Amino acid sequence: MSMLTITTIQSNLVWENKAANLLMLEQKIKGMEERTEVIVLPEMFSTGFSMNTQALAEDMNGETVTWMKRVAAENKIILTGSIIIKENENFYNRLIWMLPNGEYGVYDKRHLFGFGNETEHYSAGNKRLIASVKGWKINLQICYDLRFPVWARQAPTSLERAHPEASGAGGEAEYDVLIYVANWPERRNHAWKTLLCARAIENQCYVVGVNRVGDDGNNIYHSGNSMVIDPLGQVLYHKADEEDIFTIALDKEKLNEVRNKFPFLKDGDDFNITKA
Repeated sequence: MSMLTITTIQSNLVWENKAANLLMLEQKIKGMEERTEVIVLPEMFSTGFSMNTQALAEDMNGETVTWMKRVAAENKIILTGSIIIKENENFYNRLIWMLPNGEYGVYDKRHLFGFGNETEHYSAGNKRLIASVKGWKINLQICYDLRFPVWARQAPTSLERAHPEASGAGGEAEYDVLIYVANWPERRNHAWKTLLCARAIENQCYVVGVNRVGDDGNNIYHSGNSMVIDPLGQVLYHKADEEDIFTIALDKEKLNEVRNKFPFLKDGDDFNITKA
């Protein structure tokens, strides 16, 4: 129970071609030799980061969600990544956390990338998703969310900070792993790499960032730079420019050791996150 095995899939994506992307990703998953518990795909893994919502959006009974249910069940894994969803006449960049039994959780991207016109085509979410597996709590976010630290910030309660002995020397954290799925362009890769490390350090958690590689339909190049970072900010995995599949076992005992040795979370500020 102290270990959680996560696999990142850094891949090129075929622009706006669901069938090709789903076939390609399924072949990668089936070809894996290492056993894993969670597989993380990039943002908009079935289409690329497209604003063509009218042509590409589907509902929660659509092609890609159905594919996720089948692949998760057949491979006995948790599968996550974001896709384009239409719901109540609104479009969402929606991350789906798909369990092997067909149950799922969803997170709608909170911070829409106005610089890339995402705000013109999508509606923003206003609720975080923190999933639970094997005693691990996992905060799931999407790409541009990375630039907004308050949205990811651990927020132990005032009582826990006043009486840390009740829940451990470091206070009770909201989550243990922070996952970002992304289509983050190469031209801003320094920010991507720096902020991933910063989120791990300030929240005393593991951070997993999964980005795509290759050119998209707008001739924007993505260098990947997918990473796994430990609670001290040390990089455990980093891959640039190439397609790659990487599996790692995260250690809960190491996480707890860091939080107990350096009980920084209990000194944090009180705040509430509300919809703007």
